[in-house]
Amino acid sequence: MRELRADVVVIGGGLGGVAAALAALRAGRSVLLTEEFAWLGGQLTSQAVPPDEHSWVEQFGITASYRSLRDGIRAYYRRHYPLTTRARLDRTLNPGAGHVSRLCHEPRVAVAVIEAMLAPHRSSGRLTVLQPATPVSASVDGDRVTSVTVSTESGEITLIGAYLLDATETGELLPLTGTEYVTGFESAEETGEPSAPDRADPANMQAFSVCFAVDHVDGDHTIDRPLEYAFWRDYQPSFWGAKMLSWQTPNPRTLELSTRSFTPNPGDDPWLVQADQRRNPGDGNLWTFRRIAARRNFTDGAYESDICLVNWPMIDYFEAPIVDVPDAATHIERARGLSKSVLYWLQTEAPRADGGTGFPGLRLRGDVTGSDDGLAMAPYIREGRRIRAEYTVVEQDLSLAVRGDKGAVSHPDSIGVGMYRIDLHPSTGGDNYIDVGSCPFEIPLGALLPQRVENLLPAGKNIGTTHITNGSHRLHPVEWNVGEVAGALAAFCLDRGCSPRAVRHNPALLADFQQRLSTDGVELRWPDISGY
Repeated sequence: MRELRADVVVIGGGLGGVAAALAALRAGRSVLLTEEFAWLGGQLTSQAVPPDEHSWVEQFGITASYRSLRDGIRAYYRRHYPLTTRARLDRTLNPGAGHVSRLCHEPRVAVAVIEAMLAPHRSSGRLTVLQPATPVSASVDGDRVTSVTVSTESGEITLIGAYLLDATETGELLPLTGTEYVTGFESAEETGEPSAPDRADPANMQAFSVCFAVDHVDGDHTIDRPLEYAFWRDYQPSFWGAKMLSWQTPNPRTLELSTRSFTPNPGDDPWLVQADQRRNPGDGNLWTFRRIAARRNFTDGAYESDICLVNWPMIDYFEAPIVDVPDAATHIERARGLSKSVLYWLQTEAPRADGGTGFPGLRLRGDVTGSDDGLAMAPYIREGRRIRAEYTVVEQDLSLAVRGDKGAVSHPDSIGVGMYRIDLHPSTGGDNYIDVGSCPFEIPLGALLPQRVENLLPAGKNIGTTHITNGSHRLHPVEWNVGEVAGALAAFCLDRGCSPRAVRHNPALLADFQQRLSTDGVELRWPDISGY
């Protein structure tokens, strides 16, 4: 069997994996990076999810390299897209003018920027990317992982490195290496969390979604009726209060039914758009909420229509989990069918404001998401396996209701910061939304350290959080921060001849590592945000 060696092996090329590779490369180390899908970037690209970020993202609260990614996306638009003069001069250009983020953009642009960030390292020979590649087995010697074998189009390849980083979307290396992990809901007895249930339920995980992009143009672009359309059209979860295929969804914070609006191409006049946002704040207007291309930002005729990214409540699939189950592929395929059913409903039966039904002009934009069937090439997975860590972040560490004016718990071993509400989508156990206000928080190094295994590090959503706190740590900037630190930690330990565990428990090593992170532009503490 073919073998490849590097200082650091990163399995999974999502945001965390890319950040991990860049950090290790920046420190002078060689890296092997693998990715299952055709695009690097994970939730930002192959999963087609515009970045979910906190409100201070333009000023602080992210790492310097994540800011470089964001700046690179804007620069790519200015360099290559036919922007209006006003849009080109806008320092905080938001190509899609979406409401979910200050930087809603087409996935392919992020792919180009990520590839540009990695290009010099590929050219130097210190970075090798295997794509597509999926992990199939691992070799372990006591508390150390010695290798991971991946399946590629040219056969299986064994990857050997001093450090193995798991940046997969579901923590795939954890069962392969025997690393202790947890899934689903922990019990309140175990975690003490106010929102946790009395009993643990490992199979109770957040919904995943298969996103897609559409525009709205002349003509009839109705797709073929999906096989399971009748099932999904009539589907009404017991906790939903309405059929999923409707404009009514539970409000995540109150759980009361709320009615969303849908107005394709609401107009190019900024005043009208702002007025529409006042009438339908947040995700009230589904078209503008995750819009990734707004015609008004581009010269006349450049776009026939806005482009809208569909990542709405009605495409959430919570029929069954896809982690540690034998029929995961079946459920992923059914989720793709659900998304196509939502599109077909939009095109044929969705109520319109004028009293009619259906929007046949909605056109599936598979060219935007890079897939043959028109949907995102990868499912958007909110929750997978999480390591049993030296320190597990719990709800009472950052809940606004618990912490109040004290702010989130401060960690002496902080290796980054994040901010997002504890935002849990409906789950496979029949739970509705859980939405809890949170304080700006610090990410502890202890959450990146498995309790036993020495040289495997989580580099994404698989850190030591609970089912509850995963809801605030799963978003784009935190995943990037975690991955960046995992790569930097592996390089630091190789330089110093020490273990990750020693870095956390030796004050001098911890101080040196934190200083290295600060030098690289990783923010370890929140500034005073009272004036923002």
